[in-house]
Amino acid sequence: MGRRIVDYEKIVGKEKIEEIKQRAHELRGLSVLHVNSTLVGGGVAEMLQSLVPLFNDLGINTRWEVIKGTPLFFKMTKGFHNALQGDGLNSGEAMLERYLEINRRNAQLLDFNSDIVIIHDPQPLPLIMSRTKGRNRWIWRCHIDLSSPDKEAWKFLSPYVERYDIVVLSMPEFAQYLPIPQDVIPPSIDPLSEKNKDLPENKVREVYRKYKIPMDKPVILQVSRFDPFKDPVGVIEACELVRKKVACSLIFAGGIASDDPEGAEVLARVRERANGDPDIHIIAPQSEPIPDVEVNALQRGADIIVQKSLREGFALTVTEAMWKGKPVVGSNVGGIPLQVTDGVTGFLVRSIDETAERITFLLHNQELAVEMGEVGREQIRKKFLITRQIKDYLRLMSIIAP
Repeated sequence: MGRRIVDYEKIVGKEKIEEIKQRAHELRGLSVLHVNSTLVGGGVAEMLQSLVPLFNDLGINTRWEVIKGTPLFFKMTKGFHNALQGDGLNSGEAMLERYLEINRRNAQLLDFNSDIVIIHDPQPLPLIMSRTKGRNRWIWRCHIDLSSPDKEAWKFLSPYVERYDIVVLSMPEFAQYLPIPQDVIPPSIDPLSEKNKDLPENKVREVYRKYKIPMDKPVILQVSRFDPFKDPVGVIEACELVRKKVACSLIFAGGIASDDPEGAEVLARVRERANGDPDIHIIAPQSEPIPDVEVNALQRGADIIVQKSLREGFALTVTEAMWKGKPVVGSNVGGIPLQVTDGVTGFLVRSIDETAERITFLLHNQELAVEMGEVGREQIRKKFLITRQIKDYLRLMSIIAP
């Protein structure tokens, strides 16, 4: 049996769970459909894996569908993803028409007969064109930073966005001018998932032994997809500067999502830059993602978590790290500063040199690092657990439900 909402009482308290149950009771029988582009890999899929069963437990009939596409389609939609975060768009008219055609084909396979339809990110965005007359409501849930999109990309995509009833973003700073309402629901983590539940120390050590990572010196870890915006090469360069002053190991742990064709190329560049360095450990299975419990163990065994993104939607890997009581050195972009309080729960950085300086400082001040981690865990408990996200969705559904 899957988890139930009452299972979270021990983490957030009975009062918050009762409030959620009361709000959900007013919406019992409502039907909701989520559509995204991948079943595994990335924060959207992880959140839906927890949100869908919990909403069903609350009496809200919730389904989750994944669109299908060709490698060329996902290469193109990754281009949209990057362009919405400021890169240039390199897609001709034929490719744009192909993008629309794949969505039309998916629309024929999907059942949109739900009171509320929630479409996640740009890959399935044009599904709105298949909306039939009726009283159901459509939400575009954009997990990307839209604050400075490529003009050509936004010109092409915004007419589809404007057909939705509302856009939901992760931060108010991500908003664009639109003739429809916009709402903010920050992402969250599930503290009872395999990736975030408490683990015994022997399990942590078992995973480090499996990957042949010694724990006799400090460990720096970045967990992320192999994506150019995560700047893994920049992390290597920062840690090379750190190692001139403090001995440490660096771990990259991540997979390649099925809708991210750039992953293999970025991974190859990381391996080339690491150049066989025995203190750089790259964990990137090709056939399937790293088991969540192993990501959990890697995070718990690390001394400092890094998220040196160049652009970022929210960075749930930061949320995960803070929940495990780890100080975070993260770039001052996207949703990272929404989570990391500079100098309190970690440090916000803007360059490779600053990243190296802050990591070195924490390694030299380990008591402070532990204190930062403890404060960070409580911050996540208050603001970024799945119970808060459920409450936010219930609020929105009560407003727009037909």
